[in-house]
Amino acid sequence: MKKNILHIHGFNSSPLSLKAEQTRKYMAKNFPSVGFYCPQLATTPAKAISQLEQLIKTHGANTQWCLIGSSLGGYFASYLASKYHCSAVLVNPAIAPYELLQDYIGEQVNPHTGEVYQVTEDHMQQLKRLEQTAPAIDCNEKNNYLVMVQTGDEVLNYQQAVEKYQYCRLIVQEGGDHSFINFDNCLPTISDFFQLDNIK
Repeated sequence: MKKNILHIHGFNSSPLSLKAEQTRKYMAKNFPSVGFYCPQLATTPAKAISQLEQLIKTHGANTQWCLIGSSLGGYFASYLASKYHCSAVLVNPAIAPYELLQDYIGEQVNPHTGEVYQVTEDHMQQLKRLEQTAPAIDCNEKNNYLVMVQTGDEVLNYQQAVEKYQYCRLIVQEGGDHSFINFDNCLPTISDFFQLDNIK
């Protein structure tokens, strides 16, 4: 069975983010038979999820998807992992983005793409509809998640992720920041979690 990596970037980010580029290069060098996808997401949560689901469905035949989501992308990845029963690595994931992004309602400019767009209250409602319950201690799906946080995250309270995913595999690193410093050092661990060596 073919394996694909779907890297889901965060709010106001792009496929050219450092973590996405590091992952792309690492996979190409070490696991060339693994597909890598990192689309530029639509600015509307509902459209972004629809876009990701369409990608999964289009390439879904005889394919195992492995998700990597950063920040808001981690929130999206948790929704997709639950719906499609696939493994996900959540990097400094947003737990309640509909609360955090209240401060961003209004005009935004994506610094990577230059796109000007509006964040609206309806976007917050769309995000709420994607919310997933915390994996329980006796839930097999808890094994689908590797959650990586850094305590120096200046945007999100890392403890929220630790609490929600307490029964999943957790990596808590002291210091760092929201971008997850030295993310590339964790790529071998991520590859092991996805069991990519089985198809190398």
